[in-house]
Amino acid sequence: MKNFMDKDFLLSTQTAKTLYHEYAAKMPVIDYHCHINPKEICDNRYFENITQVWLGGDHYKWRQMRSNGIDEQYITGKASDFEKFEKWAQTLPKAIGNPLYHWSHLELQRYFGYNGVLDANSAKEVWELCNKKLKDMPVRSLIRQSNVKLICTTDDPADTLEYHQKLKEDKTFEVKVLPAWRPDKAMNIEKADYPEYLKKLGAAAKIEIHTFGDLKQALKNRMEFFNSLGCKVSDHALEYVMYVPCGGQEAERIFAARLKGDIPSREDELKFKTAFMLFAGKEYHRLGWVMQLHYGCKRDNNGLMYDKLGPDTGYDCINNYAPSGQMADFLNALNKTDELPKTIIYSLNPNDNSAIGTILGCFQSGKTAGKIQQGSAWWFNDHKTGMLEQMTSLANLGLLGNFIGMLTDSRSFLSYTRHEYFRRILCDLIGRWVENGEYPADIKTLGQIVQDISFNNAKRYFGFDL
Repeated sequence: MKNFMDKDFLLSTQTAKTLYHEYAAKMPVIDYHCHINPKEICDNRYFENITQVWLGGDHYKWRQMRSNGIDEQYITGKASDFEKFEKWAQTLPKAIGNPLYHWSHLELQRYFGYNGVLDANSAKEVWELCNKKLKDMPVRSLIRQSNVKLICTTDDPADTLEYHQKLKEDKTFEVKVLPAWRPDKAMNIEKADYPEYLKKLGAAAKIEIHTFGDLKQALKNRMEFFNSLGCKVSDHALEYVMYVPCGGQEAERIFAARLKGDIPSREDELKFKTAFMLFAGKEYHRLGWVMQLHYGCKRDNNGLMYDKLGPDTGYDCINNYAPSGQMADFLNALNKTDELPKTIIYSLNPNDNSAIGTILGCFQSGKTAGKIQQGSAWWFNDHKTGMLEQMTSLANLGLLGNFIGMLTDSRSFLSYTRHEYFRRILCDLIGRWVENGEYPADIKTLGQIVQDISFNNAKRYFGFDL
């Protein structure tokens, strides 16, 4: 029997152990998609206690606390930080088989040197240990300790990017922090606050937005600004990757009606979003940016709690409607004019793995290895089973060796241990194939594959200067 989360955690074969300890573990981290706040990096924030690091905004943990019958006052309410931490400690032992159990203990081991088990009995001890160490662990220290070389945040086109500008000029911090373009608010024409958002975007772009053409020009203006600060990647949160094409005049009609106060029909909404995404894709190709497509989520399902807490509070689920034919048609429309950018496709529904895997092969290019990527197992799938299924499917249908690997998709500065979690699972998967006679025991070649997936492929793919 193995010891709990020891040095060979998740590594079941000798090949896996060799690949992880001698090749994967030492590779730096590129976090090309996350939701951390650049202001906190710029200010080098100190956290007062572990609750601020662990439970502030972490809807992964919030969901499990609710599942354990914890009252909302101890989750998002006015209970003290220690009381919230204590309730999480009471919940954690029941999370057997859940990645949160592993992530929490990896973070305690790597950042705080705690190798015990967090539960109700150890809560006070862990609380005091972590809080003492956090006094000497500002945000930049946590990033350095994690061997992070580059971070891409998530930024709205109307954002000032003032903290990215300051970080670019700051010679005391060597880690690159780049903006990433997230234009969802500019696309979501059906939202009640859409006209108000256009005013904010127009002010940032120094243009009045009266037409769809004006909107596209405003976005171009902001893209150039993002580009000047090193942006190399966009991101879209989509219900699904739609393709309901319309002509330019029809897109203008839909936009004009919305500015007059009309909420578009479902068909008009999809037509406008298709026109928007085609425009965006062509601009990314022009700029040399990577396009990320995240889809398959049904958001804000609990109306009662949404009214109390708002979005991103733990009430989202997998949506199983995602017509793969439309996604293929969308990519094909860009490819016809040779304006398809590098693209990463993520579905929240693991049943989409094979569909994505086959679509990738339709649009690869001799100019770029792995031009179209299946993104790492995302959100509800970034656990051991989800990662194994995603990588196995990708290996079955494409080239796993060109995979660009893991990202945190997190708001926490302790989440970089997810890269370690991923790398251990990757090495174990490959190790089992080798020891089952499915691939030669060529450690040099295998080590290169593991290091490429851990770091090198992402560096090459995005064109990061590191």
